[in-house]
Amino acid sequence: MLLGASLLGVLLFSRLVLKLPWTQVGFSLFFLYLGSGGWRFIRIFIKTVRRDVFGGTVLLRVKAKVRRYLRERRTVPILFAATVQRHPEKTALIFEGTDTHWTFRQLDDYSNSVANFLQAQGLASGDVVALFMENRNEFVGLWLGMAKLGVEAALINTNLRRDALLHCLTSSQARALVFGSEMAPAVLEIHANLEPSSLNLFCSGPWEPSTVPAGTKHMDPLLEDAPKHQPSRPNKGFVDKLFYIYTSGTTGLPKAAIVVHSRYYRMAALVYYGFRMRPDDIIYDCLPLYHSAGNIVGMGQCLIHGMTVVIRKKFSASRFWDDCIKYNCTIVQYIGELCRYLLNQPPREAEKQHRVRMALGNGLRQSIWTDFCSRFHIPQVAEFYGATECNCSLGNFDGQVGACGFNSRILSFVYPIRLVRVNEDTMELIRGPDGLCIPCKPGEPGQLVGIIIQRDPLRRFDGYLNQGANNKKIAQDVFKKGDQAYLSGDVLVMDELGYLYFRDRTGDTFRWKGENVSTTEVEGTLSRLLDMADVAVYGVEVPGTEGRAGMAAVASSSGSCDLEHLAQLLQKELPLYARPIFLRFLPELHKTGTFKLQKTELRKEGFDLTVVKDQLFYLDARKGRYVPLDQEAYTRIQAGQEKL
Repeated sequence: MLLGASLLGVLLFSRLVLKLPWTQVGFSLFFLYLGSGGWRFIRIFIKTVRRDVFGGTVLLRVKAKVRRYLRERRTVPILFAATVQRHPEKTALIFEGTDTHWTFRQLDDYSNSVANFLQAQGLASGDVVALFMENRNEFVGLWLGMAKLGVEAALINTNLRRDALLHCLTSSQARALVFGSEMAPAVLEIHANLEPSSLNLFCSGPWEPSTVPAGTKHMDPLLEDAPKHQPSRPNKGFVDKLFYIYTSGTTGLPKAAIVVHSRYYRMAALVYYGFRMRPDDIIYDCLPLYHSAGNIVGMGQCLIHGMTVVIRKKFSASRFWDDCIKYNCTIVQYIGELCRYLLNQPPREAEKQHRVRMALGNGLRQSIWTDFCSRFHIPQVAEFYGATECNCSLGNFDGQVGACGFNSRILSFVYPIRLVRVNEDTMELIRGPDGLCIPCKPGEPGQLVGIIIQRDPLRRFDGYLNQGANNKKIAQDVFKKGDQAYLSGDVLVMDELGYLYFRDRTGDTFRWKGENVSTTEVEGTLSRLLDMADVAVYGVEVPGTEGRAGMAAVASSSGSCDLEHLAQLLQKELPLYARPIFLRFLPELHKTGTFKLQKTELRKEGFDLTVVKDQLFYLDARKGRYVPLDQEAYTRIQAGQEKL
């Protein structure tokens, strides 16, 4: 069947792309049929050919543009300049918080001021400036202005504090930190550990000198006085660095994923063409702009394709549809949890009076997919799969319920991604007698991998600033000797038609509240706070919630600790999404021969009172502290009646 699929793919490609006569194609079909699996394959062909041809066309269209921009050494600022030229007076950004509207010309002028100001401060192409700010128009203008100068922005997660925040600044070797005045308390916490001689501090937004570190300059008036002309073009090309996005990983502390100009364009363009967006669409973007979903998938449509984007500082379930109506939004962005929060809201008239035609995002669970579309009258769900650093993004272009994308069964050679067999507990690749990975059959779960071809901007892997982290994401000899592939770390399942469904995020991270949580980082913090006790952190499933809730198993001879004090300390040390929801105290934790904590059984047992006989506690959101997990609380959590 696979041989037949490949041959038929070649025939279709020959007809649709190379324009060979149908008679020549048709003459071969009978012979092809004999070796293709018969009617079963014909059924797959009939059901998927339209989808696959469209997907192949989108891929070829983006690939052609990427090759052209690579040859012409285009960059995101150059592509943005073309957008400004097309419609300078069109609204580019709207910040919901202050109802501030910026045209493309105003965004261009602001970013020019940023570039010229930073240049006057001695910054040049190749330098790094950290950006630590909540969502607003200035966030976009700041990193875009840096890019115009060739300066690489390090986009810092606004939830980070203390050690994690300090790590991001030092590991990026930033020469300056631009922070919003709302982030001043977090900067003050680490100021004593910063090198004032090597790191310039600039604050944007309303401020009082007494609330920021000594030596901080107020950036807003300085930008008003800066020249607004286009800065001289830096010596940057399409595959050079644009900015860094920090992501949690197995190293414990956040890792800086490298985003080059071609990656930014590819991610934005595949979504634009794949989901048939239009230049007159208005996007409602309430996702963090320090993440790729908000700043590339969403904001990229503004900078590259000329759409208007409405920015919200933070997601609000109660204001969501009112905002969409007020700003005539036609596309909304989501993560899976966001959709569930909206469904949990009481019904109201506003949810039926909007003009939204598309919900764009990832992580919408199959169990609420249909309810979400039906209740809020959303004609199209544009679900995709991807990560900032990955080369194996997927798109559900035809709205298959529950799928995060597809891979063609008849044109499989066009897009070199595969599911390969792994040990789901360790994520270790399972190899055959020849030493190569074993591709999964339909219905068989496996890790998603993408073949790395560095000379191809669509297939390259740019990795992280930390080279050691790169090695953990690359596998050798995957499909043939000498090849390399990117390891997604995620387990997916493919059905007979090639649709792919997300199954689990395994390994040393889990996802909660739309964020990746590093178990190593949380373990380190908890162990330190608990006098270096052995701590194992893992994610556990909770009925009715997206992702996995954090649970910590603590080896304690006394059986517990001062839980109220621990909750207070965790508030200061960890972002909200990383704080464990459940605590389990047990006499000791089992380890491997290499002293790695064994979590498989702990993860399976979860917080099930019928299985776990150790002391269990959960974080009571109303009381703000850990309380015993008794049968009554367990029943409420299982029924979705307890807020976590």
